[in-house]
Amino acid sequence: MAAALEELINNIQEMVQEAWTLPLSSDKCVIERERMLDLIDELRSTLPADIKMAAEIVQQRNQMMADGRRELDTMKKRLEEEARRMLSKTEIMQQARARAKEIVGNAEIQARELRRAASEYCEDSLKRTEEVLNLSTEELKKARIRFRAAAKNG
Repeated sequence: MAAALEELINNIQEMVQEAWTLPLSSDKCVIERERMLDLIDELRSTLPADIKMAAEIVQQRNQMMADGRRELDTMKKRLEEEARRMLSKTEIMQQARARAKEIVGNAEIQARELRRAASEYCEDSLKRTEEVLNLSTEELKKARIRFRAAAKNG
């Protein structure tokens, strides 16, 4: 989707760069109104898809976090039940506590790693989406300013 958005921005930029410059003016040009309006409409229709993609990334991250929490809770419950069964003898009880602590520690490490990886993935995806949206917004603003200027002079 970002490629389509970038292509639209490139088309708008190319259209403005290739436009005829108005006589006695270095910053004003003549562009094809219908073509520019078509490109702006395409740009508008593309932006909601990028926003939807960012929302889906956030939803995936939240789902990954919830899955990790459920898995951790399941592991903890299983380990607690296992530890209770081992409480009958002192030596077995000591071994069970050590093993349960080790497993819980490992599970918590895995859960933290899963949360960290999910957060990094989402942060990176959201950052790239934000950059694309910011670039698109800036280019759209510039195109609208040039379009208004051309419309006033044309």
